[in-house]
Amino acid sequence: MSRTIVITGGTSGIGKALAHRHTELGDHVIAVGSSEEGGRRLRDEVPEARFVRSDLSSLRQTRDLVERLSSEHPAIDALVLAAFRFNPTRTETGEGFEHTFALYVLNRWLMAEGLRGPLENAPAPVIVNLCGAGQGGRIHWDDLQLKNGYRALTATMQGAKAGELLGTAHTSERTKYVLYNPVYVATALHEPFRQPLRGLVRLASAIFAQPVAEAVPPIAALIDHPPAEPLTAWKKGKPIDLTVDPDEARRFAETIRTLTHSALS
Repeated sequence: MSRTIVITGGTSGIGKALAHRHTELGDHVIAVGSSEEGGRRLRDEVPEARFVRSDLSSLRQTRDLVERLSSEHPAIDALVLAAFRFNPTRTETGEGFEHTFALYVLNRWLMAEGLRGPLENAPAPVIVNLCGAGQGGRIHWDDLQLKNGYRALTATMQGAKAGELLGTAHTSERTKYVLYNPVYVATALHEPFRQPLRGLVRLASAIFAQPVAEAVPPIAALIDHPPAEPLTAWKKGKPIDLTVDPDEARRFAETIRTLTHSALS
């Protein structure tokens, strides 16, 4: 039976490879990306996938995307949250949020919550959040937007911790939530950097990173056969244990709910 699979960040890297894999299986894939260039690349390489353009760092565009997908697809079998950008310097979105926080945290919460209904309507629904689960990191409660002393790694690690907390807080009787850390994969990590650092990052990726083709199969297996547990965490294809304070998870989810509601009202 054909499934409906939504992939954010679906025009490059792991997202595009998953789109290719699932269209070959006959699944209906909606790949979301921020640029027409990415859309053209997807249409050239994965013509069976449907491209939807949306700036996922924008709360309003994410809300509109969720409403559109919900109206067009009463049932969604899998939601893959793969959109990410490493920001060497602090950048704010048009809505005033630090970009990494908006894309890596707010967007993923809005997508999972907004598509809860269509996911619950599917036979075996699953959310796969590609993140840095198990890498440490912490929430900077007094400065979520990292206005004071921004560092790219700090923003990324906060996003990784946020994924763990939001996964823990996402309660559902049917939809399984998977936190998946692919570790270091040869994607487009080098693109945000300026030369000569850009060349060095690209070289390091070519030497040390895991090829996308090797990273995809264990992720695809979790989409095909979601775990029985409501929440699981994985690192490079192997299950890992997480120690997450449920009270902190609830507090963080409520904080995100309040932030997004205020921005969208």
